[in-house]
Amino acid sequence: MEYSLKSFEEYFAQSEVIRMNHYHVDGRLKHVMLSHQFSIQLLEELFDIADRVKEMTRKTNGIEFLKSLLGHKKAMLYFTQPSTRTFLSFLTACQMVGMDTGEVRDPSLSSEYKGESQEDGVRVFSSYFDIIIMRDPKPGFCEYMAYLLDNTGRSVPILNGGSGKDQHPTQALLDLYTIHRSFQQKDGIRKKRYAFVGDLLRGRAVRSSVMLLSQYKDIEMDFVAPSSFQIAEDLEKILHNQGVKINKTDKLESVLSKVDCIYMTRIQDEYDLTGESNNIDYSQFSLTTENVKKMKPSSIILHPLPRRNEISPNVDADPRAMYWRQLRNGVYIRAALLLYVFNVAHRLDEY
Repeated sequence: MEYSLKSFEEYFAQSEVIRMNHYHVDGRLKHVMLSHQFSIQLLEELFDIADRVKEMTRKTNGIEFLKSLLGHKKAMLYFTQPSTRTFLSFLTACQMVGMDTGEVRDPSLSSEYKGESQEDGVRVFSSYFDIIIMRDPKPGFCEYMAYLLDNTGRSVPILNGGSGKDQHPTQALLDLYTIHRSFQQKDGIRKKRYAFVGDLLRGRAVRSSVMLLSQYKDIEMDFVAPSSFQIAEDLEKILHNQGVKINKTDKLESVLSKVDCIYMTRIQDEYDLTGESNNIDYSQFSLTTENVKKMKPSSIILHPLPRRNEISPNVDADPRAMYWRQLRNGVYIRAALLLYVFNVAHRLDEY
């Protein structure tokens, strides 16, 4: 597809539907920017690849075979926003499939310190690496760089590892992969009731996972949050248009016994402008060993981490607590995504 260079503002004046068309080549994903780029069919394909990767890592010859698949590729991890889990998850996934990696985590140690623009810095990386995995605090920056590189003669895949408050698509992937594995014998992701708890307005993990889940027509969602941190109006409108039944409340106790999956989040106070988070009694939106007793025996608890006080450490021993497994699943689904993007997943059949 040919299109002329635009400014950042002009580019984002286009609808998401138009922008998403830029991120596919020959009917396949090239850039991963938005959680709703993933159809249910593609999700199931990635889940299958991740299952196979996970199984192969249990055997020495499987580990060695995986490392041979992308040993000829190099990845840049450009993380200009603080991250531990996402960075290490991607790093481990790259190593799992044999990729060499480079990293920039502190712009003050790069040429940006000398006044180089971020745009020029990313262009430099595209000359040295075959893929750029990017996490940046500015909304839309990953998307804009994918567009820019596509028009400057050196286009490489860009994966969004977290972009401002707007999107975190690979977090959504690992969330749904964990739900898929947890409910494999019980209709999978479908026919479930999901509760999202905490800072739902500013949490990009929640936004991305909700967008991905909204493709499933036979689910229900509860949004449990202080009124000032309830889901954004545009997201609520999308869910209504998708026909998803939603309920909003500030009473956690009212949903605990009804839901199949509860997704906890922390207060995103890094985005505070006026200290608004200080006025919230977050104990009302927390799980303890006492209130989890009200949950179904078959239900699960997720959290994108890091956590603060919204889940008591004493809950970790509960068999319904899936957030540490969720963390591990992130490596397998990200490795699967790398194999898919470079179109080598079919080689798993050789093993």
